Amino acid sequence: MSHLNKMLGDKSQPTRYELLSMVSKHSRLLGKTLTDEDDVSDVEMDSQFWHDIIDLYFGHGRESRGRQDDDLVFFVSKKGSQVHGSIDNVETNSPYFVRRWAPKLDDLVGENSINVDWRRSFYLNLIAHTSFSVTVAICSHQVLQQYQTGKDRPLSPIYKVVKTVYASPSRINFHLDSTKEVETTPAYPDICFAVDDFDSTFDAVVLNDTDHCYCVLLNAHDGAAFPSELGEQVSSSGTSLRTDKSPGKMNSKITLFSGFVNYQMVREAYDAGRTGFGSLLSLSNSSSKTDRIYMKGPGGRGEVEVAVSGVPDQSKPESGPHSPIQISKRGLGIGTIFRQAASVATMAAKQAYAAASTTQTEEEMLPLRCCLISISLPWEHIAHDLLFKGSPPVNL
Repeated sequence: MSHLNKMLGDKSQPTRYELLSMVSKHSRLLGKTLTDEDDVSDVEMDSQFWHDIIDLYFGHGRESRGRQDDDLVFFVSKKGSQVHGSIDNVETNSPYFVRRWAPKLDDLVGENSINVDWRRSFYLNLIAHTSFSVTVAICSHQVLQQYQTGKDRPLSPIYKVVKTVYASPSRINFHLDSTKEVETTPAYPDICFAVDDFDSTFDAVVLNDTDHCYCVLLNAHDGAAFPSELGEQVSSSGTSLRTDKSPGKMNSKITLFSGFVNYQMVREAYDAGRTGFGSLLSLSNSSSKTDRIYMKGPGGRGEVEVAVSGVPDQSKPESGPHSPIQISKRGLGIGTIFRQAASVATMAAKQAYAAASTTQTEEEMLPLRCCLISISLPWEHIAHDLLFKGSPPVNL
């Protein structure tokens, strides 16, 4: 350990906070195109430095924390290199490969060590071992405009759902038909945050007014990117490296993605079928009743994949006999609980049509259910924000 040894001095067991401070000082390349070699430090281009940082941060460090982290370690392959022995010992051309954690880093990669891009591997693991949550909300367009003009005002959603998501260098492609089959493909250099149970999680997220906007937030809030300044003995919810504009105040949450589209934009894309909708919205080639819409993030940064479907009018009472489990005489039995959970979407549909009918006919106003499938962002944008973003998070 050459550069890292000089930085550490006599300290053999640096904390994660100290290591991440070193990383932030040598991360000038993040999100930039290399045009002048003088702008890059020797350390930032030193593979051995990044190898040793990974070893301390995700190897020895994990052992000292009682193996609280995920036991997977990701390695990014150098461009054009052939990696042997994935996690299933199969030769692969994937841009990365995965190993189960072991105390000795070199034992994990073996002969593949020369094919590893150690710098990018550190950032990928920093992202993969950080905790994230997505917030999907319905907000009034008028309230959003007021919030944008004066950020000190609270942003009160009409309805919201918060869901834990995980960062992955793989993309999960869901089939929107009844089979709901999935196929996994490499997404790197993008990082994908998928919601496996998107249809049930966001079943009650329905746009039922032309003033409604569909809002999506992605926040990082814990894990590898949020080490405690006082050492690893302290709770992982301790302070982070990033400070906001108020001196002495520390951020415990970072907003990596925030964007919204109004009802009319979603409706036009939904009605357009296979016709694209500019750079903001586009519709996949789906012939099913549920359409897959892709939304670009602000400034073209990132992409949101949403399953959109029209909500049928369920205000009319059901016909036909009740099932035995629904008319159980045992009061609040498990059947009733399941029925109550399932009725949330039905109630949302009734309210949607009730709200729509106050101003427009049903032919003009179609309530739209919007189920978030995934968010994708380039890894460099995520890593940069985890290390340097100082603006306060967006709260819904």
